[in-house]
Amino acid sequence: MSVMELNIPNILTLIRLGLIPLFVGVMYFPDHWLPVPNAGLTAAGIFVGAAITDAFDGYLARKWNQTTAFGAFLDPVVDKLMVMAALIVLVDLQRVPSAIALVIIGREIAISALREWMAKLGKSANVAVSTLGKIKTIAQMIAIPFLLYDKWLFGVIPCHWIGTVALWIAALLTLVSMVYYLQVAVKAGAVS
Repeated sequence: MSVMELNIPNILTLIRLGLIPLFVGVMYFPDHWLPVPNAGLTAAGIFVGAAITDAFDGYLARKWNQTTAFGAFLDPVVDKLMVMAALIVLVDLQRVPSAIALVIIGREIAISALREWMAKLGKSANVAVSTLGKIKTIAQMIAIPFLLYDKWLFGVIPCHWIGTVALWIAALLTLVSMVYYLQVAVKAGAVS
């Protein structure tokens, strides 16, 4: 078996990885290529498409018994890269406060490091993804496309407001879940 086994779930993850520079690039196309409202809508659509592949790759890997070490490593890395890239773009476009982006990105780095540390101690099961972490991710996946578009959708849906509220919820859940994971690590004896 090769180190990088390619199956449909892993290919979906690699496609998601390739979509990151695409949705970032679309936001910086010159206006004569793609006007700002269309760029935001296109980037949001690409981001949503990438998020949908995230939902399917894990499901298919389990259903078809195609889980691999490569997929288990790559999937969460791509998820984090996708969110971090979007947040950096949104900070650059002044649609997200840098403090919120720093909280979310800092938590992702800290929890990834904690999971690595726990794995070295043989206690990785103690810091498996929690329901709280999944809800945080859902809030982020709702917030980011709305903030990428950042206009009134169909003239009635306030994308900026919805995205901002969802991102604040995600930031709050980010802090709460980080405290939760740190408490789990302390109880497991990994941090003293």
